[in-house]
Amino acid sequence: MFFGSDNQSCASQVVLDAIINANQGFTHGYGDDQYTQEAMAQLEAVFECPLNVFFVATGTAANCLSLAALVKPWQTILCHQHAHVFMDESTAPEWFTSGARMVGIAQTHNKLSAKVLEQYLVQAGDDLPHNPQVGAVTITQANELGQVYSVEEIQSISQVCKSHNIKLHMDGARFANAVAALNCSPADITWKAGVDILSLGATKSGALCAEAIVVFNPDVKDTLMHLRKRSGHLISKGRLFGAQFSAWLKDQHWLTLAIHANAQASQLVKQLKSCTNVDVIFPVPANEIFMLLPTALAQYLRENGAEFYDWYPQTLPENIQHTENQSYVRLVTSFLTTDEHIENFITTIQAYQQT
Repeated sequence: MFFGSDNQSCASQVVLDAIINANQGFTHGYGDDQYTQEAMAQLEAVFECPLNVFFVATGTAANCLSLAALVKPWQTILCHQHAHVFMDESTAPEWFTSGARMVGIAQTHNKLSAKVLEQYLVQAGDDLPHNPQVGAVTITQANELGQVYSVEEIQSISQVCKSHNIKLHMDGARFANAVAALNCSPADITWKAGVDILSLGATKSGALCAEAIVVFNPDVKDTLMHLRKRSGHLISKGRLFGAQFSAWLKDQHWLTLAIHANAQASQLVKQLKSCTNVDVIFPVPANEIFMLLPTALAQYLRENGAEFYDWYPQTLPENIQHTENQSYVRLVTSFLTTDEHIENFITTIQAYQQT
């Protein structure tokens, strides 16, 4: 009953086999190998446009290098108050950008909206150089509370950014889950909607360790080339990333994995809603579930082998009562989640409620 994170799942066997198959003989280093070139061509096909792609090993590197390419050290980066890059990537954004400040806004909403963004920008000080200049906005797709931005929402945010000469970054650690949930083209929610740069995560959805910085705005590609090298994220055996991404993308394997993860979350939610004193807080379009349950039940579940995380209470909507006898938790499904995992979890809840 592993619902702690999609990071807890192993790599897809398809991806792992591709790494093993690529581990033969000699090939060029630093991304000049045939596997990396094939992966780049596949990404261009997926996004339906010419691209510049920079592979890295971690999501933090992908996010922070992307932001560093978009802003100057004296600028600020706007995000949702609960954004992963704001709450869970320490001071990495400030370090990679050489000092640009992260500013969290929209505390009472589960998504950043164009309206809130415009209101903030209108009210922000513009007494330069005394007030910091806004350089970029970052949104997460799917986001930290399991919500998915629609095409129209991204377009609206992008329009605000463009009207203020601000760049737009998308943290796509769970981008595959968002595409599966929206049943849309990846292009529709990225460059066609006005996104300048995407951190495309594969690690949470079947890869061993592989993230891609997908650059739609060609103005920043040279900057990223130097930033990746300077930060130590240009690996010599680039075939490791190329082989993973090539296998992950081939025959839409990435979407197959994400569709399964989302479907398992939907199945789990449906059964949770029939359980007494278990309240699912947000809609579940992708693969993250947030719920309130008795603390004694949470403890019982863990004692019987269930894994899940307690979550930040400040992310609860203001109209939700959270008592001292309740736990606020997050469950995450993955491509590895089976019907048996879900059945065991629900059966354990039912066993507790019958005691």
